[in-house]
Order: sequence, then C-alpha cells, then structure tokens
Amino acid sequence: MALSSIVVLPEADKILGRAPMFELSQLIPVARMTADPTVLVVRADSPWKTYAEFIAHAKANPGRITFGSSGNYGTMHVPMEQLKAATGSYMLHVPYTGAGPAILGMLSGQVDAVATGPASAVGQIKAGKLRALAHWGEGRLALLPDVPSFRELGVPINYSQWAGIFVPAGTPPAVVNKLREAARMAAQDPKTVQVMTTAGTSFQFQDAADFDKFVQSDAKAMAAVVQKIGKVD
Repeated sequence: MALSSIVVLPEADKILGRAPMFELSQLIPVARMTADPTVLVVRADSPWKTYAEFIAHAKANPGRITFGSSGNYGTMHVPMEQLKAATGSYMLHVPYTGAGPAILGMLSGQVDAVATGPASAVGQIKAGKLRALAHWGEGRLALLPDVPSFRELGVPINYSQWAGIFVPAGTPPAVVNKLREAARMAAQDPKTVQVMTTAGTSFQFQDAADFDKFVQSDAKAMAAVVQKIGKVD
C-alpha cells in the first residue's frame, strides 16, 4: 500500500542529483483505494475568512504567509507549490517531520496555513479551532460541504492524497488478479466502508487498468510541479 508521494519521489531524487531509489516501471498498480482532496486550512482566529482574502494578502505580502508541511516534496508541500504557481504568489515553506507536527505547528501559531487531508482537519474545524478556505478536489466534499474547490474559485489545480496497492513488476497475473478481487471486495464491504467513513474518508476505488492510467497521469503532473519547485536542501 503506497501513498501518492510514490509518484513524486523518483522525480525528486533526480532533482536532488541522486539516483532514484525506484522507478514506477518497477511496479504494477493493482487498485486505488482512497483519494482525498487536500484542503487549505488556517487557524480560526486568523484574519482570513475567505480564500480571496488569503490570496490577496499573500500577493500583497510576498513571503509573509508561512505554510507547514510533512517534508519537502511531500503531500502537504506539493499542493501548496501548485497554488503558488497558479496564482503567482509566494509563501514561505516550513517543513516539519510529519503531518501531525505541521498541524500542531499551525495550531500553536508557528505557521499560518497547511494543506492537509480533510480527515486530519475536520475535527478541529468542527471544534472551531481551524477554518477551511478551499480544497483541491472537484465539486463539494461531503465532510466539508460549505468549502469551495479551487476550480470553483477559478484556480485550475487539483490534488489528492491517494492510497493504492502495488506489486513488483513480474508478479504473476494470477496473484495480481487475486489482489484485485480482494481490494474490490474490501471497497464494497459495508463494515469496511463504515470504518472508513468513521475515520473521515471514503473509498475511491479504481481497478488495475484505470488506476494505471491515473498513476501515469498523476506522475506526469507531479513531475512538472517538482521541476518547478527545483532543488530544496
């Protein structure tokens, strides 16, 4: 089971001038299980009540807005770089050692914003500690129905923190097919669906063929973002 950063890491290694630890050609996509659009979140006591106010401040004050992430080129860093590139704004990246520390850093006032999965923030949003300004998905999110997507706001960007099953290239087709069947059964099992819903996410299942196309498309898009970011020490 791998996260969406799997399509970023080979390109990041190349940008950093080292041999990639792996290439996507070494893997066979079996099934995508989840795909949660990232959400732009700020503290509830911040001066920005809307995305328009936030981005206007960012453009008028380059580098004054800070955002935390789980680390360079990670799933909290890349979407913010997408936003910067799409809007011509500059915000200062502050990498932490993980998603939890980044969110705690924002709650404590060390950074102004984060891009995170909705499940990681919805509890704090409902508790009145955080405010969601926009998300990187399509349409509205079931967990946050009042939060607009960036596309809805006229910013043509998408990003999701997805998770999927891979096996090494050369794995016998019978084994791959058995895993595909198991993944589909899990995604359709009512008890498993309920567990996922309680955790704040939902299945966004894709079988092998569609998942392979999705991985190739996402890898191409993310390579462009990583190249835009460039080398980060």
